Amino acid sequence: MREDQPPDPRNVIANMESGRRANLPLVDVMVLAKALHTNPICLTYPIGYVAEVQRLPYEHRIARWEAMCWFIAQDSDSLADRDMLRYQREHIEALGEARSAMASESYARYAVEQATSATERAEALRDQATCLERIDKAKQRLRVARSFIRRGRGLLPDLPAELADVVPPEPGSNANTTEKNGL
Repeated sequence: MREDQPPDPRNVIANMESGRRANLPLVDVMVLAKALHTNPICLTYPIGYVAEVQRLPYEHRIARWEAMCWFIAQDSDSLADRDMLRYQREHIEALGEARSAMASESYARYAVEQATSATERAEALRDQATCLERIDKAKQRLRVARSFIRRGRGLLPDLPAELADVVPPEPGSNANTTEKNGL
């Protein structure tokens, strides 16, 4: 088997069943989860099937939900990367909201164009204004999340072209440089 290929799920299962493997590398847990049509976290902390688990080997047993929350950084303990995870999650949620609001605004704009009466047009314009407010709020959330990610020296997620205005030009750069250079 090549190094860049995941292990064969049949071999992972066979090695576990035969006892040839006492520990499973994370990649094997991931492959096994895919073969079983579940998530790796469900194999690690089987919510709904056992009352308590060990969060880590040689620790006292704790509630399975508590262990899982620790694993996915949803617990109340202070972790070094907790803020970065929160800002990345906020970015993802704000991006989803921006896309949703933009799609709604496009539909509302179409409704304005297609309105056959003043009442329909007024209602469509109100809907469009509401969508534009949602877009502005989502863009502001993106700016804040990106600011915190940048401050924490994290990798900034890519933005779709329609949200390019969320990213301000670098200080000292000429915002029209791309247009002048024909790029």
